[in-house]
Amino acid sequence: MLNIANVTKNQGGEALYTKVNFQINPGEKVGLVGPNGAGKSTLFRMIIGEERPDEGQISIPDRLRISYFSQNVGEMRGRTALEEVVEGDEGISAMKVKLRKFEEQLCDPDLDPDEMNKILERMGEVQTDFEKVGGYDLESRAEEILSGLGIHAQDHHKKVEDFSGGWKMRIALAKVLVTNPDLIIMDEPTNYLDMETILWLEEWLRNYKGSVFMTTHDRDFMNNVAKKIVEINHKRVTTYSGDYDFYIKESKIRLEQLKSEHKRQQDMLAKEEEFIAKFKARASHAAQVQSRVKKIEKIERVELPPEEESMHFDFPTPPRGSDDVVIIKDLAKSWKNSQGEEVNVFKGLTTTINRLQKIAVVGVNGAGKSTLLKCICGQTEPTSGEVKLGPSINLGYFSQFSLEVLKSENTILEEIQANLPKASDGFIRNLLAAFLFRGDDVHKKIKHLSGGEKSRLVLAVIFSSNNNLLVLDEPTNHLDISSREVLMRALKKYEGTVIFVSHDRHFLHELTDQVLEVDKGGVSLYPGNYNYYLNKKASLS
Repeated sequence: MLNIANVTKNQGGEALYTKVNFQINPGEKVGLVGPNGAGKSTLFRMIIGEERPDEGQISIPDRLRISYFSQNVGEMRGRTALEEVVEGDEGISAMKVKLRKFEEQLCDPDLDPDEMNKILERMGEVQTDFEKVGGYDLESRAEEILSGLGIHAQDHHKKVEDFSGGWKMRIALAKVLVTNPDLIIMDEPTNYLDMETILWLEEWLRNYKGSVFMTTHDRDFMNNVAKKIVEINHKRVTTYSGDYDFYIKESKIRLEQLKSEHKRQQDMLAKEEEFIAKFKARASHAAQVQSRVKKIEKIERVELPPEEESMHFDFPTPPRGSDDVVIIKDLAKSWKNSQGEEVNVFKGLTTTINRLQKIAVVGVNGAGKSTLLKCICGQTEPTSGEVKLGPSINLGYFSQFSLEVLKSENTILEEIQANLPKASDGFIRNLLAAFLFRGDDVHKKIKHLSGGEKSRLVLAVIFSSNNNLLVLDEPTNHLDISSREVLMRALKKYEGTVIFVSHDRHFLHELTDQVLEVDKGGVSLYPGNYNYYLNKKASLS
């Protein structure tokens, strides 16, 4: 269906990748993986025709319909959410216009019979294509997809410009899903989605009859959707016929085999070179020496990939604080809606969070998870009740708004120095190196950093400040899979208390030992890990 043959792509005078070969077959669900900057988004843009390969060919059948979702949603305004989804596909809209025009022509009482037959024939062809793309049930399908992505029926007729950036992403995603293409290409579709919506999208893609080619930082999502993995790394592309977990295991096996092959070759070359050096001056061995010289010149050298760069850090042992870390008594938070009515976010929460606990705060989008964390951190006042931190508790707080606090004109080094004024230059540089800011990188200005780089910088400050309580609101956002794994391992070993919100299920399963669920104005405590919580919820439904 989609065939990539001998594709080479250069960027900034250097090869992103060379001689790439793979294909995507009808109905295949394929995951694209690789470090930031490897060229994943560039590959997507070449497939949809926004960029061209420097060498090689990307073959796409003429009638193959491709839809592409990226983080750049473009300008959307002037329509309702439903109109944007229904009318967003130019091809479907053009077919609707043609069908209306045919109907108008057929209403002409003076229409020549031969001309009528020609119109009916052309109309039949367009109707067949329109039916194939689901044009006749497009609106009902658009409503179903919008609702599945968390935009409820009462908001379907709300103007697109009245939605925030994250919700516009969902509308853009709905536009891609509704068109029934043969191939959906998706660049980080789970960003800005809550758990409920991620689960809905995962199920939708698993049942989808067409092909999917996607990249995502959500390990469980990748595992549950993709059954084939294409890896871009070290300017090469490698295909693995299995899910993400299979790819991780298989890539390690292949690397060990490559190392063994490399060692065997190096040993063989050393022996040949030793023979050449020993006998090159002897006329009696000249033919043998020349033969061996030619032999090693023809050998294709086994090259080892450079060592992967990843974050590497362990928390310093924090000072011992109180066993009662957070004491919450009859906590309530409410706000007034646009009609002036009082709306309870949650109420009646009384609990004590103890030392070393790892507590996940869960709930549907808008339930009040972030609000609860803000109450604990003193970032917002509760309507009633109280939150107290135990004696000698030092709190570190991470939220998506933490990124906005960074001073855009500061360099990375200046920002860290401002936050850690007593730290030595050596400590700061080692800290930054652990979070992948090395050499001249430390002089980059904040305004030029990606979302992932900003997240790593904020986490570096929080994790080096000797906090014995961490409150983390979506700490994995913008981090790639390998960085998420490093963060997760460090938090598991951390000798302090963690209260966190995350929509990364792998993160939740690995880290959680208790769950606080915020739901319908109330808060429930589940005294077990994330699996315990899911089983309890399933038994109650």
